[in-house]
Amino acid sequence: MPISITWFPPSWLLIKTKDKIIYIDPAWIQKNFAAYPKKIIFSHYPEPMDGLPEPDLPKADIVLITHHHQDHIKTATLNRLAKKSTIIFAPYKCAELIGRPFEEVKPNDERKRGKINIKAVYAYNTPSGNSTRKVHHKGECVGYLLTIDGKTIYHAGDTDVIQEMKELGKVDIAFLPIGGTFTMNIQEAVQATSLIKPRIAVSMHFLKAKPQDFQKRISGGETHAIILRTSESYTL
Repeated sequence: MPISITWFPPSWLLIKTKDKIIYIDPAWIQKNFAAYPKKIIFSHYPEPMDGLPEPDLPKADIVLITHHHQDHIKTATLNRLAKKSTIIFAPYKCAELIGRPFEEVKPNDERKRGKINIKAVYAYNTPSGNSTRKVHHKGECVGYLLTIDGKTIYHAGDTDVIQEMKELGKVDIAFLPIGGTFTMNIQEAVQATSLIKPRIAVSMHFLKAKPQDFQKRISGGETHAIILRTSESYTL
């Protein structure tokens, strides 16, 4: 069955399968964005208010959170999306922002929900990486590998290019940060793509970097790079 993946800045996804609604890193909606100062990294996006999701998004069956920074988990957004039966997976440092029961995950943990396999993978800054703010520490943050109906989605989280990317296995679509401040930059995202070898690569968390530059560097190789604008979907 087709899988629909919708992207919202900076790095949250809405994944719709035949019978499940999955969110990764739900952060900002129209109603709560205006309350935050312009220094928030969202202000680097060319259209910070245009196309942000409204509060009537579908309720979640599963929510996956990569780490405890508020551009990746917003309590008000989670409260709007979660229902009593929603299952939330997150690292332990997210507890305060989640404010409700959740299943703690750490790198290499795997969970299965029906036909959906969820694996938490490493995501962290390295001393040698070009990220200028080393705020994502090894073991505290994760990325996710989701396998649904034989198709694998990789959400890298906030990370530099890391050697663990070689061990991901088959990846159909990879969502990779390119911003260079808190994460790897475009050049390193290209390196990450060469390690992962996904069929499709999508840039996210780009801050002032240009997704078009990443796309140009990838074009012509094994991986097809696409650009998703705010609230745009891709069918896998």
